[in-house]
Amino acid sequence: YAMVRLSPTSLSPCQFLRRQQVLQLYRKILRAIREVPAEQDRRYLKDWAREEFKRNKDATEEVRTGKPQV
Repeated sequence: YAMVRLSPTSLSPCQFLRRQQVLQLYRKILRAIREVPAEQDRRYLKDWAREEFKRNKDATEEVRTGKPQV
C-alpha cells in the first residue's frame, strides 16, 4: 500500500497531537545540539538528527521505551 501524506489540515486529532509532539522533540534535540561546544560535532549531530527524522517521517508504528505500563 502506498502511504498517503496528509496535510496538517487533514490529520485526525490523534495524528495532529502526535505531529506536535514529534516537532517539539525535534526542536528540543536541536536546542540541545546548540550546547555542544565543537562546531564540527554540532554540524554532525544536526545532520544526523535531520536525516533520522526524514528517514522516519512516514513511520506510523509507535515504539515505546522504558518501563511497560501495567
